[in-house]
Amino acid sequence: MSANKTQPTEASVEEFINSVEQEQKRKDAFETLALIQKITKEKPVLWGPSLIGFGKYHYKYASGREGEFFIAGFSPRKTALTIYIMAGMTKFPRLMEQLGKYKTGKSCLYIKKLDDINRDILEELITASVNWMKENYD
Repeated sequence: MSANKTQPTEASVEEFINSVEQEQKRKDAFETLALIQKITKEKPVLWGPSLIGFGKYHYKYASGREGEFFIAGFSPRKTALTIYIMAGMTKFPRLMEQLGKYKTGKSCLYIKKLDDINRDILEELITASVNWMKENYD
């Protein structure tokens, strides 16, 4: 079995965020960094070249593939601030209805800017996902 391609690094999270070209995206990234760190009480770690993760969990698929990944994280991408809701958004329909303007992937929440969403609901969503992950893994 191959290992997960995205692994934790020793690179500086602050330097990475400071390298983000768009000023608003940089501000949103620092705000998201503080929020997720407050929720998880974990030190941020740069996973691969562009994912900022907090904590970690061990997974094992039915196929036998297993590895570790972060419990919560985000990435300030050019097109959107991507927040990783590892428990998946479908577990939290009430929060998703109240969140604001966003798009989703399986575990990815895509937000153009934090001003487009309700920050209190975002905090509840990330907290609910982190709690679910801690209850269901390791």
